[in-house]
Formats: sequence, structure tokens, C-alpha cells
Amino acid sequence: MSVNERIDELVKNNDVVLFMKGTPLFPQCGFSSKAVAILDHLGIAYESVDVLQDMEIRAGIKDYSDWPTIPQLYVKGEFLGGSDIMMEMYEAGELQELVDSHGLAKAG
Repeated sequence: MSVNERIDELVKNNDVVLFMKGTPLFPQCGFSSKAVAILDHLGIAYESVDVLQDMEIRAGIKDYSDWPTIPQLYVKGEFLGGSDIMMEMYEAGELQELVDSHGLAKAG
């Protein structure tokens, strides 16, 4: 399976996926930490992928999304952006609206 197929499978098989540096419990950069804090504050369940553990995915996700930085957030198969876009959407209430409109699962 190609890296693109692996990423596509992750994005399509999970309602919310965060490609990040590190893990939600131990983020390895400030941007990933900010992204985790936003998702945790929204209280939604999400899958995380530590790009530091898989160099193919680390390089491939940038091509997949045509976005140069990590973290990257996907909701229902759609690329939303990185931590700055997440913060803008969160502050404007757009991220909460998206969560509500898709009926995303709450974190357990």
C-alpha cells in the first residue's frame, strides 16, 4: 500500500484525524499542542497520527493535502488546515458549528 493510500485510509475511516508531531498526551511542538488543546476543549473524539514515528507519512501528508506544515486536521474526510486555521475557526465559533453539524462523537 502506498503512503498516499495509507493516509487516504486514515482520513476516510476516521471522522476526525489530527496529523501531529508527538501524541495528544505528549505533543512535540507548540503548534501540535495548540491543536490538541482546541480539540480537547471541544470535547470530541479524534484519531491522532504521530508523524515523527513514520517518516513516509510525515513527508506524504504534505503532498496529500498540498499543505506545507504539520499539524493538519481532517474532519469527515475534508482537510481544514493547521493550528492557526483551527484557532481562527475556534475563536469564530466555526469549529463548534462544524462539530455540531456533523454530530461528531464526544471524547470518552
